[in-house]
Amino acid sequence: MADSSFDIVSKVERQEVDNALNQAAKEISQRYDFKGVGASIAWSGEKILMEANSEDRVKAILDVFQSKLIKRGISLKALDAGEPQLSGKEYKIFASVQEGISQENAKKVAKIIRDEGPKGVKAQVQGEELRVSSKSRDDLQAVITLLKGKDFDFAMQFVNYR
Repeated sequence: MADSSFDIVSKVERQEVDNALNQAAKEISQRYDFKGVGASIAWSGEKILMEANSEDRVKAILDVFQSKLIKRGISLKALDAGEPQLSGKEYKIFASVQEGISQENAKKVAKIIRDEGPKGVKAQVQGEELRVSSKSRDDLQAVITLLKGKDFDFAMQFVNYR
């Protein structure tokens, strides 16, 4: 019998991020506390740029955006937001959306699977994802449960279960 396997990936649906950003921009344009303060949120190349005239307001914009991401089912671990920076009279926050599992994170996950997972489960790093395989589907389910119980500093999805 062939081995069963699944892949561990860190992907974000770009369209969902775009929808969350548009919803946040709409809410910011309509909210009373953001009127006349130059508050905005928009794509700036591959990054998301948030601007306002005070540090508190720009943090509030980030908070609105994060709440929209949560409503759309996107993990906040995928959002890498910087600190507010003063640029002229405006405060800005640049945020980027992280995708892919770094080599070092993939090795950490593989080590956890080797050390704490069931025997006979193999984990191989394949580019920006990790393939986990075993003869027993029950062992694969145990690995998924184990990893869901851990707290990693990146978003993780389990795909291609077969």
